[in-house]
Amino acid sequence: MTEQATFAAGCFWGVEYVYRRVPGVLQAEVGYSGGTTPNPTYEQVCSHTTGHAEVCRVTFDPERVTFEQLVEIFWAMHDPTQVNRQGPDIGDQYRSAIFTHSEEQQRIAEASKERARARFDKPIATEIQRTPEFYPAEDYHQAYYEKNGHTPYCHVVPVGVLEELGLIPAASEA
Repeated sequence: MTEQATFAAGCFWGVEYVYRRVPGVLQAEVGYSGGTTPNPTYEQVCSHTTGHAEVCRVTFDPERVTFEQLVEIFWAMHDPTQVNRQGPDIGDQYRSAIFTHSEEQQRIAEASKERARARFDKPIATEIQRTPEFYPAEDYHQAYYEKNGHTPYCHVVPVGVLEELGLIPAASEA
């Protein structure tokens, strides 16, 4: 059995890059969610008229990685206190959001947000809501870093968090 989770944490290329490396994640697909325009294009989303966020929809095996662990990675990979931006990327499409796929995910995300507040000096801007329609992004956005041979520049892979959660072996164990 598999589950899905959808995260918005700035540029979707970096979010996808991080989640693709988590053992138990079977697929990470970038797209658009949370807006009003059906099947938007990247150009439309960037025009700030659709209301969509750049998101990564993650399909995972809950026997290998839990939704709660995926949420902890989400908090580690970006600054959830920034409103409608992540670093140099500015716009409502870069907002921080967790789009939940069940009541259980909603409860876990809300509780995790409450715990995460202690880690930040500013209020957390992350929206948590039920998953609206997901529209896959254009093919050239899928697995962007892998296809283009670039090193991610819009997110830092949270290696320490992945090690602490037991998702990858600690450097001393490797």
